[in-house]
Amino acid sequence: VGIDIAFALVRWAADAEQGYGNGALWVILGCAVIAVTRRTGQERVLLLKGVALGLLLVAGRKTGDTWLLITSKTRPEVLDQYVLTADQALGNPSWLVGRMVTATGPIGAHVLDWVYVKLAVAAVVFAVYQLRHVAAERRFPAHHLVRTFLVIGLLGPGIYMIFPVVGPIFAYGADGGQWAVANLWPDTPPQITTPQHMPFDEITPRNCMPSLHTAWAVAIFIHSRNAPRVLRLAGTFWLIATLGATLGFGYHYGVDLVAGVVFTLTIEAALRSLARGWDRSGTQLVAYGATVFVALLVSYRYLSMEMAAYPWAFGPLLILAMASVIYGYVRTTKRWDSPSAPAQRPAQQLEPV
Repeated sequence: VGIDIAFALVRWAADAEQGYGNGALWVILGCAVIAVTRRTGQERVLLLKGVALGLLLVAGRKTGDTWLLITSKTRPEVLDQYVLTADQALGNPSWLVGRMVTATGPIGAHVLDWVYVKLAVAAVVFAVYQLRHVAAERRFPAHHLVRTFLVIGLLGPGIYMIFPVVGPIFAYGADGGQWAVANLWPDTPPQITTPQHMPFDEITPRNCMPSLHTAWAVAIFIHSRNAPRVLRLAGTFWLIATLGATLGFGYHYGVDLVAGVVFTLTIEAALRSLARGWDRSGTQLVAYGATVFVALLVSYRYLSMEMAAYPWAFGPLLILAMASVIYGYVRTTKRWDSPSAPAQRPAQQLEPV
């Protein structure tokens, strides 16, 4: 904080653009120097792991920003019309929640906006709680929230490239400008028409499918289940508020959220299996989650008209598919966490950071 204040004062005196984060980066680099010059053996390894974790977070953020730019430059056409048509099966929840948020006035909008923007702050709070014993135990836990966050951020942009979507506020709202189909969101329910690829600008990121904000909020919720009551309540609130913000601000369609939940549970199951050792239940859960996720994306693209024509059938099927992955995850991990469950011997590998 002190280093950041010093940088801010210099920038203020020079009338330069303000920026923050220099202090944390300098401290991380200082820890690396201390590890190399003042520590040996296991102490050096532990401190370097902490440094690597901090630098991974910085690199992950910068890499994510770069990927968003790449999606806007390399995917001139988006699939929003297909996703909107498929979203008819869920009743266009973005339009509904958007009107609800508007009805709450500035207070509701400010609360949801704060939750949406401060997702990383919530992640830090839960990560600090999970890693609070590292200094005393001289080791990192086999699995923790930061690992899940990093993997979600690593894999998510790859899906963006395969399934580029900009979101209802851009494709069907005022923020899309001349590129929007029409200014419909959130007051005018869209009509069912044959979907097609639509061109869009080279600025707006194609970062909707799946909803990574939903994915990260679900990860926070999962990792808060073994925390004290106040953190469990906070994790639940953050998940509900994030879902409300993603829909209520027009950033995502309902089917984006369904895909985001399945995406997170599959990644979480894979990381937990990697930490404890792969067994049949873990392999089956990951394979099932990945299959459901792929099936969702394929159905959004190639069965969107059928989903819109028969919402009474496809709507429950979407929810059932998501619920089946949730049920499988809860049942499998509960068995893993039971005292009588034998831990699998992981394959010979480096200890995870």
